Formats: sequence, structure tokens, C-alpha cells
Amino acid sequence: MVHPVRYSTDWFLCWIATMDYGIDIGSSSFPTKCKLSSRTVSLKSSYKTAQLRLLSRHPEVYEPCDDSFALVDALLADRANLLQHKPRLCMEVGCGSGYVITSLALMLGEENFGVHYFATDINPHAVEVTRAALEAHGVHAEIITTNIASGLHKRLAGMIDVVVVNPPYVPTPEEEVGCDGITASWAGGENGRKVIDRILPVVDELLSGDGWLYMVTLTANNPSQICRSMREKGYASRIIVQRSTEEESLHVIKFWREDIAEMEGARAVASGSESWLSQFPLRSFWRGNNGRSG
Repeated sequence: MVHPVRYSTDWFLCWIATMDYGIDIGSSSFPTKCKLSSRTVSLKSSYKTAQLRLLSRHPEVYEPCDDSFALVDALLADRANLLQHKPRLCMEVGCGSGYVITSLALMLGEENFGVHYFATDINPHAVEVTRAALEAHGVHAEIITTNIASGLHKRLAGMIDVVVVNPPYVPTPEEEVGCDGITASWAGGENGRKVIDRILPVVDELLSGDGWLYMVTLTANNPSQICRSMREKGYASRIIVQRSTEEESLHVIKFWREDIAEMEGARAVASGSESWLSQFPLRSFWRGNNGRSG
């Protein structure tokens, strides 16, 4: 596929820093998406991820939990493919504590010089906590206080190579969606899809021609329907990690654009057999794949 025009690093960062978006750029007991885990991070790989002891805390910021760990584990499982992919621009939508974007920068940093990272969150406290997490680990990202990618998605359209999202996916009353503070980090409205369905079109616009999306979903979100909807836009999908906790069943799904030949072949196969999507809850997760899609 034809790649979007790539700009020099210095010019690009200067351009980002000087654009006037009208948004802020920054260069207890509560219901949570899952029960806070007492897990001590024990890496199955020698590659670095963010250390919990180095993360800052704030009562209005969602702390790393099972869903955060699942997303980072998915990125680790797909790391070989990510390195081969050679991303130039990566973004986390909804950075929260900064655990995921910091881990991504650490696991790609040594082998991929010149990668630049963006992180967004609607919660200004999350922006501050993420900034502290990045600084504590010696990595950098442009951190933006905004709703999803408002003010960015038009300027960065077709330029982001990797997007990671742990969205607000918990089914909640509609009035809780987008409210102030920590509630916004988990409140997903009916079926937990309200925010997810807002994020996906924005990500579609942001991704480069061969860009990848990694997203956490809950079984209640009907992930098979999400995959079908993304397929209509030309995306293939794969479960990288599937994990059950005491309260929920999580899937980390990777999406990437198929080329026309692959799509036609897949349609031919699907017309003669039942789609894997219909068996989504029963699928085991894949790790360490060597193919293009990971």
C-alpha cells in the first residue's frame, strides 16, 4: 500500500508543538472496570514494561488493572511483529495511568529509534499522572488533554501506525458516560459500547494504510459484532489475548487493513462455511504469530 507522506522528525515535532488546537498539551474505593489486581508484574519476556512502583497515583485516575495488564501482554506477545512493522507514530487513546503507553515505548524503544508517541485523555489528572510515568521511566510522549483525539484526528489522518486503546467498556447508565473524573474511565453506556463506537471511526481516520489497532473489549460489548463492523470497513481482526477474571472476560483484539485480494479470498471462504466470528467467545487466544497480522 502507498504510505502517507513522512516528514522529518524535527519539522514534525515543531509542527505539532505550534499548532493551535485549543486543547491542553502537556510536553480509595470506587467501582472499576475490574477488581484491582494484587499481581506483581512478572515478565514472561526479558523486554521491559512499565514498573508499577514507578507510577504515580491520583484518586481520580484509573490504576493499572487486569485489563491494562492484558493489553500490555498482548503488545509483548506481538512485539516481534511490531518491530518488523517499524512504526513511526504510535498513539494511546485514553492513557489513564500511563502504564500502557510507557510500556509500549519501553518495549519498542531500543530497537526502533525515531518512534514518536502520543497519548490522549479527557481527564487532566490522567495527563499529569501519565507525564510522571513517562518521565520516571525515561521515555517521552506528547500528552494531550482531549476527548478521544479531538483536534488531532484531522491533522494526523492516515499517519498513525499503531493505536492502543483500553476504552470505557463497562455497561453503565447512559448518564455516566463522559462525566468528570474517574467514572469516565469505565462508563461505557448501554452494552458498554457508547464510547467504543465513538472511538472506532476516529481510529479508522487516524491509522496509516498499514496501521494496526489493539483494543480491549469485554464479552458484554459483543466483540464479534465489533469485528464484523470493522470488517465492513476493510479490517481483518485477531484475538491476541483472551483472559477471564473474577468479574469479566476480556479480549484484546488486533485490527489491521486487509488488501483487496485477501478480502475477496476471505469472503469466498466465509460464503461456504461458518465465520469464526460466530464462535468468538469460544476462541482461544493466539500468541507469538509470525504472519503479517500477528
